[in-house]
Amino acid sequence: MTATAPTLPSQYDPIATEAKWQKFWETHQVFRADPGRDGERYCIVIPPPNVTGRLHMGHAFESALIDVPVRYHRMRGNNTLCLPGTDHASIAVQAILDRQLKAEGTDRFAIGRDAFLKRAWQWRTESGGDIVGQLKRLGLSADWSRERFTMDDGLSKAVRAAFIKLYELGSIYRGQYMVNWCPASRSAVSDLEVEPKEVNGHLWHFRYPLVDGSGSVEVATTRPETMLGDTAVAVNPNDDRYRDFIGKYVKLPIVGREIPVIADDYVDMEFGTGCVKITPAHDHNDFEMGKRHDLPFINIMNEDGTLNENAGAFAELDRFDARQKVVDRLRDLGALAEIEDYAHKVPYSDRGKVPVEPLISTQWFVKIKPLAKRALNDLDADNSPFFVPERWKKVYRDWLVRLNDWCISRQLWWGHQIPAWYVVSETGGAIANDTPFVVADNEEEAQQQAIATFGPDAQLERDPDVLDTWFSSGLWPFSTLGWPDATDDLAAYYPTNVLITGFDIIFFWVARMTMMAGQFTDKMPFTDVYIHGLVRDENGKKMSKSSGNGIDPLLMTDKYGADALRYALIKEVTGAGQDISLQYDRKKDESSSVEAARNFANKLWNASRFVLMNLEGKTPQQLGQPVTEQLELSDRWLLSRYFRIVQQTRDHIEAYGLGEAAQGLYGFIWGDFCDWYIELTKSRLRSGSDATSRLVAQQTIAFVLDGILKLLHPFMPHVTEELWHALAQPTDSISLATQPYPQPDPALVAPDLEMDFELLFGTIRVLRNLRAEADIKPGVAVTAVLQSDSDRERDILTRGSAYIKDLAKVETLSIVPALETELKQAIAGVVGTVQVLIPLGGLADIDALHAKIEKNLGKIGGQIQSLSKRLDNPNFANKAPAAVVQGARDELAELEKQHAILRDRLQRL
Repeated sequence: MTATAPTLPSQYDPIATEAKWQKFWETHQVFRADPGRDGERYCIVIPPPNVTGRLHMGHAFESALIDVPVRYHRMRGNNTLCLPGTDHASIAVQAILDRQLKAEGTDRFAIGRDAFLKRAWQWRTESGGDIVGQLKRLGLSADWSRERFTMDDGLSKAVRAAFIKLYELGSIYRGQYMVNWCPASRSAVSDLEVEPKEVNGHLWHFRYPLVDGSGSVEVATTRPETMLGDTAVAVNPNDDRYRDFIGKYVKLPIVGREIPVIADDYVDMEFGTGCVKITPAHDHNDFEMGKRHDLPFINIMNEDGTLNENAGAFAELDRFDARQKVVDRLRDLGALAEIEDYAHKVPYSDRGKVPVEPLISTQWFVKIKPLAKRALNDLDADNSPFFVPERWKKVYRDWLVRLNDWCISRQLWWGHQIPAWYVVSETGGAIANDTPFVVADNEEEAQQQAIATFGPDAQLERDPDVLDTWFSSGLWPFSTLGWPDATDDLAAYYPTNVLITGFDIIFFWVARMTMMAGQFTDKMPFTDVYIHGLVRDENGKKMSKSSGNGIDPLLMTDKYGADALRYALIKEVTGAGQDISLQYDRKKDESSSVEAARNFANKLWNASRFVLMNLEGKTPQQLGQPVTEQLELSDRWLLSRYFRIVQQTRDHIEAYGLGEAAQGLYGFIWGDFCDWYIELTKSRLRSGSDATSRLVAQQTIAFVLDGILKLLHPFMPHVTEELWHALAQPTDSISLATQPYPQPDPALVAPDLEMDFELLFGTIRVLRNLRAEADIKPGVAVTAVLQSDSDRERDILTRGSAYIKDLAKVETLSIVPALETELKQAIAGVVGTVQVLIPLGGLADIDALHAKIEKNLGKIGGQIQSLSKRLDNPNFANKAPAAVVQGARDELAELEKQHAILRDRLQRL
């Protein structure tokens, strides 16, 4: 037995406590997984944040959602692995380094690839791990000894193996195709990396004269500069306006090139003039039309967004400068017919933040249909993976059906360099579209292949491009576990259990992973996909840095603690996949949501201090569990409520109802345990009380507090760890994180008893409210009468009379089926069908109370009169916003209700 009771400081210090336990967990390797350990496996690989990233509220939200099931399953005894890592973020890192080099008066081409990559790795070492430390501060219980990086040796090996395998299967090919080109990064980007933005622009109308002199056709475009590359004008064959123009030629203004008028069903007769300029080298739809009609493809643009020699006098101009000059020239030539204001969507590069250009380029592609077909078969046959919420299943499926071949090459230097070598001995080092190449794991293997195929004089040059970041990310669930090698981790933890991620990367990432996993492991990479919503501000807008409404989660952590932030974010989730709102006062730089969670932690802290002070230094284990036959009414009620919340919490977490689980725990801990049971038990815990009753109270309160700390641990890991160590007093290396999660005991759940206590608590609340209304001082005991014609209600009140008298400060309590005589000067209330009365004789100044109620009646009556007059005014009722009018009506209804209550009280007095 411990000689002295462990003590807790009077106030909870989250910053010191959280740092203490984060160090403890890391020192003792609490979260390290062991593939050889027995037990059912549970694995989550976290979505790898970009190595360039800094923690934002979305990261904080997602990491909290991930950590709850991870900690829960670890406590359930599962062999649990939460595997962390970061993504190399090709475009983002290269943009950072390009800006640095520009500030130094140079660029990557001047310093060369080797020097650039050396600098990139140095940047990654010095600055690329910031977000990992920030995730640790939130208490993410990952196995940091297994932290991966998408360009570490193991994952790079996996990328090469995947590329070579797909190439050997004929699923990777090199070809010339139209891609989305980002002039800022000078690289191709995928459709998924393009964000359409609504812009207020113009629709320019030009006249192209017919060569035979019979007139002209008018075309409309949002990109006038591309007319320099036009090779046709198209009309719909069913458009009577232009039927006679088909087959004729027009002369392209400025350029002077004669181009045909062609007919194609794709042309929308309702758009613009119904006559469309065709630039096959600079528009996705025109590209397809150019192939159908065997049109020339004239590229007028350089990789940096300037115009090339095919643009004639406009060569070397930036595309937007050229746009204005082309319009001016057409105006001078009399070819400009009209300029129309026009709102339309422009595709922007998600990373480069500039409009992309459709550009014909030789790139590497993955044939996506065979990969998508396998993923669709798994979805349709086995509902795998299972989506939560289920509505995202259709979105995922529709996307797999619509996928086009995937452009996987990027014209960057930071990333996984494509494992292909060109045979350049016969081309003098120039790489053309038809230059032969070999694909291999390394240069030595490539040389052996080249010699075997092309002879001993074959000279090689490696493809300079790198792979799309999503190629390596698509391998993440199994490459991080050791694939392509047959590792113990891969055997133990793959497939993983769940992917927790935002809906915005279903297409970027979820589909990539399911397709790659199906191809290389013949399994879905995860059983479930839990799609979470967005974090929105107090006005319902998505939080983001670009919108200026983001909140730095580290500032919230510094002010309120990581536990408070985690709990506030999770508790706001009212349904799987729903967006959450984080209430924040920007003037005061305070969050009411996070502050409420901090107050909850403080409430638990103070309750735990009270319990520790009343256990005489004993632990729950030393006290033992109470004997059922010795339990008093309040003990049985608390244990019933406790085991109900145990089952409820487990059910919610298993079903990804994390917000519901957090809300249920909040209500039980704050209400049932702190506000009611502790108050009900205080008299029993005092020295001098009945020894048996006191022991049972100690056993019950210790047992339930121990369970509370375990139930709450996945949500608020730091404060619960601190309190549990004070309560359970384990050896130094034992962590709450590895203790068994509470099990339900249905035998101790008593629904009828819980209902009985609802009546008792309702009665106590009414008595307390009546005392407050009558200004009866807290220390003054009163007489109370409880009247009910229900035998059952009177029995409940009689059995709980000691609790009523104790908590409502009642000296004399009468429980009667009917009032024999009318009580004069009494104040009354109702709970259920029970009438609750407190005679006021000698307790209150009746005249003063009468005057106070009359004063309040007068005040409320004036407000009612003012609001009624306002609502009767047609100018307000008919012209004010509907929400304002409804608000006034709601306020009037509430005032009238208050007025009626006060009139009733006055009458009773």
